[in-house]
Amino acid sequence: MTLDGRLLARARERLAQRKEENTALRDRREAEVYAAAPEIRRTDAALRALLGEVLDFTARGTGTAEALECVREESERLCAEKARALQAHGYPADYLDEIVMCPLCHDSGYREDGTICTCLRKLYEEERAKELSGLLRAGEESFADFRLDYYTGEARECMELTLAAARAYAEHFGPESGNLLLQGGTGLGKTFLSGCIARTVSAGGRSVVYETAQEAFAAFEEQKFSRDAETYAAASEKVKRIASCDLLILDDLGTELTTSFTQSALYNIINSRLTAHRKTVISTNLTDEELAARYLPQIISRLNGEYETLLFLGEDIRAIRKQQRYN
Repeated sequence: MTLDGRLLARARERLAQRKEENTALRDRREAEVYAAAPEIRRTDAALRALLGEVLDFTARGTGTAEALECVREESERLCAEKARALQAHGYPADYLDEIVMCPLCHDSGYREDGTICTCLRKLYEEERAKELSGLLRAGEESFADFRLDYYTGEARECMELTLAAARAYAEHFGPESGNLLLQGGTGLGKTFLSGCIARTVSAGGRSVVYETAQEAFAAFEEQKFSRDAETYAAASEKVKRIASCDLLILDDLGTELTTSFTQSALYNIINSRLTAHRKTVISTNLTDEELAARYLPQIISRLNGEYETLLFLGEDIRAIRKQQRYN
């Protein structure tokens, strides 16, 4: 799984902030103890001097095994003396020890073998969930909250199959998964269900990018034409994420202003991700005929040949809810 560099940087910043806070707490404890028990300050000074001897032995290569053993024994004696003094003054024996949240990596974020520690990965997952929540528009999308009671008759039967297929796709997402085209009229739950897919796949540890077609094409346009350095950099980063994520969800295809540039951008997104074996979910209000009339034959060919269509039937859920509020 490829980690998003931006999110990893945020996770590292949070871990570094925790470490700074713990260091500040330890410094306050030390000042408090030294004021109450000056003998502990002297013991710590003796321990630091011993550490300096060990480092000097190591640097010069002059320390004999007997000398190092003497230093070790003296260090243990001083540590025991310090612990007794702390307890005598009403403090726990480990009150001045280093404060760490994660004993596996000592809050560095990485194990000794260079792999990411579970503490940093947890923060990364939190940052990813936070960003995805900001991108999704419907709230806490969940398959369990998808309301089939809004559909009746043939539409209900169709939506039961669509819901089951979308859920299976998300829960079993992996390298062998295909691509989906969520297709149907306005207000039938396509955006909500695509949000369910996004959350479930992301929770499974995969990188997910959720963009409306308008936002995605705007990023491509800004990357190509913007003369502002910050705008260009932000657009380039978004285009990179669109190209490299495990799952791209492109919502509301067909709501954008169709130009030769947006046609080229859409073809680039679809074709490059197919070539790289990365998965895409596209939602659209357009029918097959409307898609064919609007987009290049090369785009339609790939949608027809490489995407499984999940149909959305029924009445506009927003209109149903509005009617229910007034009844």
